[in-house]
Amino acid sequence: MVLQDPDSQVILARVGDDVAFGCENLGVARDEIWRRVRESLDAVGLDVPPDYPTARLSGGQKQRLALAGVLAMRPGLLLLDEPTANLDSKGVDDVRDAVGRVLDRRDSTLVVIEHRVETWLDLVDRVIVLKAGAGVVADGSPSEVLAREGKRLAASGVWVPRYPPTVPVRKSTPGSTLLHAHELAIGRARGATIQHELEIEVAAGSALAVTGPNGSGKSTLGLTLGGLLAPLAGTLDASGLARGLSPDPYRWKSRELVSRIGSVFQDPEHQFLAATVREELAVGPRVLKLTRAEIATQVEDLAERLRLTTLLAANPFTLSGGEKRRLSVATALITRPPLLIVDEPTFGQDSRTWAELVRIFAELLDAGSALVAITHDAAFVTALADSELVLAARAEVRQ
Repeated sequence: MVLQDPDSQVILARVGDDVAFGCENLGVARDEIWRRVRESLDAVGLDVPPDYPTARLSGGQKQRLALAGVLAMRPGLLLLDEPTANLDSKGVDDVRDAVGRVLDRRDSTLVVIEHRVETWLDLVDRVIVLKAGAGVVADGSPSEVLAREGKRLAASGVWVPRYPPTVPVRKSTPGSTLLHAHELAIGRARGATIQHELEIEVAAGSALAVTGPNGSGKSTLGLTLGGLLAPLAGTLDASGLARGLSPDPYRWKSRELVSRIGSVFQDPEHQFLAATVREELAVGPRVLKLTRAEIATQVEDLAERLRLTTLLAANPFTLSGGEKRRLSVATALITRPPLLIVDEPTFGQDSRTWAELVRIFAELLDAGSALVAITHDAAFVTALADSELVLAARAEVRQ
């Protein structure tokens, strides 16, 4: 089984040991274990040495690691829960092809839980569409289900290849510069630079998409632009947002950040603070000192748009992966910051919630805010981005 949250499946501190763990529990011979470890890492495209720390892997790399550990056990049954949600396009191909080889070699059974079915159509011979609450909407071969029920399924939120969701027409044009990076170097620790000499400009009313392979430093860049990590070198000038503060956002206090830059982390659970969805949505507006009536109105409106209304009394940590993602995005959207930085904002979404998120982002842009989106979602880039920054594969520079 590959779980929806790859973090919950990382067991050991080094990549090779983590992949070997399942085989060791099965009593596989030592030499055979390490042959399988190398083979599985190659199969999923995780190009790091066996002694590489698992704590330093990106979200997408952890997804590859989880699948490698399962493939190494040579399973008769593969259960995959959104196994490509945070992968770059090459990673999606690597994972699908690796699963295909397992099915060919071992006559294994595959069960894959997925919103975007197109990736898996060549590997599956049955599609089951579940109904919200309980029941089955459709069950049959891919050709039968998608041909017979395609339009109805698309209307209910299923990603059907021939029925893409509609996207809004952007009205905004780029305005004044809010954030400028010059010769920027980024990394999680001093002496370990992931990317350097980056030139970035973010203007009001514009959307910048940050793309690139897993492990290239996209999330680290997002945290740096958002004032949550210090640049390792170069300058980051947020004079267009400062309003009397230092131009360096890393020096701003949390209360100052929340009214200027909203950040959505790659892992939604890393930013939840309250015991209920309603209280979580109210955190930002309370910091901005809105009235109780204003907070209630904003919470109800945004919850309705993002299909969270029935979950307002729930604990954020009990939500599904897609619901957690919508909640984490909503907590940043609700304060209407001049700059919003979002990391994989659309993973785990059906086509309806994806389209609603795109509409809300478009409205924010049309109102003059700026968006920086770290994403592997090509449809999202096409729908919203004014420009795209493609980071090269990680080239770590140690000093």
